[in-house]
Amino acid sequence: MWIRGAALIALALTTGCTMVPPMAQRASAEPPSAPYRDTWSPPASAHVAPPTAWQARPVLADAIEVAATTYIVRQGDTLRLIAERTGAGSEAIARPNNLVPPYAVRPGQRLFIPGGRYHTVHEGETGIAIARAYAVRWSRIIAANALSEPYVLRTGLRLLIPAVDDRSEARGDRVQVDLDDIVTGTRPALALADRAEPAAAPHRSGTLPGEMPSSLRPPASLQWPLKGMVVTRFGPGRSGERSTGIKIATPIGTPVMAAADGVVAYVGRDVPSLGGLVILRHGGTWTSVYGHAGQLLVRPGQTVRQGEMIALSGNSGRADRPELHFELRDGRSPVDPLTRLPQR
Repeated sequence: MWIRGAALIALALTTGCTMVPPMAQRASAEPPSAPYRDTWSPPASAHVAPPTAWQARPVLADAIEVAATTYIVRQGDTLRLIAERTGAGSEAIARPNNLVPPYAVRPGQRLFIPGGRYHTVHEGETGIAIARAYAVRWSRIIAANALSEPYVLRTGLRLLIPAVDDRSEARGDRVQVDLDDIVTGTRPALALADRAEPAAAPHRSGTLPGEMPSSLRPPASLQWPLKGMVVTRFGPGRSGERSTGIKIATPIGTPVMAAADGVVAYVGRDVPSLGGLVILRHGGTWTSVYGHAGQLLVRPGQTVRQGEMIALSGNSGRADRPELHFELRDGRSPVDPLTRLPQR
């Protein structure tokens, strides 16, 4: 017996094998159970979303400081020429001086030039990218410049950048981003032909990159993004919080379908509470939002049809269970999805 045991040991040493007791072999064959949490990572064959718009095209914070002053209009001046001379934005000058289209000025007219930091928008820059470059919220830039829907920036526009509020805003790339920011601040600036001054953003019915053609109306009929029980409804909850959408309980890995024809406006995980997130833009100012996803299957700018799979469900973000957060918005205003979805 001793000779046979020694022979086996010698064989193991010469072949490079490791002797493992039978019980250890059975124990190692069963992997440890994973916690019930969405820890999905995309396989090599999966569609992985590229960097978000504000990461893919960084903005240089090169705003110029303009002192508040008055300007006396000279012969041959135009509003755009005055903006070039002073460094302020033509839109910023027009507002306090009650100038209306076609923004005519006359020699000798006294104009107030509002002071502040002015950033010149370059082609492809987005609202969120500009906001992050200056460590301010995109919503504050909207308010400071009286921007209106659909919040499309144009190349050459001079944006007034509000002062940083250290009490409520972080710095650099840690500026908070919420769903409102993503819905309104991810469209790249367009290079538009010269028009009457100041050049206004295109009318919302026009066709923009990554948008549906103007002939498409807001979604008249929707389909449910997946099957499941509605566990959170739109509106105020029992503990006082307000839900801007509905939450549908569903097993992890359930296909998530587009509720209507649209174009992918956003794919990513920049809103911590919603985790994996897809936003589709539909006709007019309508968007649909799909949160808590595990796997994201589409790319920004991709056209999708109603019922097409755009993600797999998960429990990413701050989900209490495997579920889908589904939301409808008309511009910045959330709309109760249950008033639009078919009864079941």
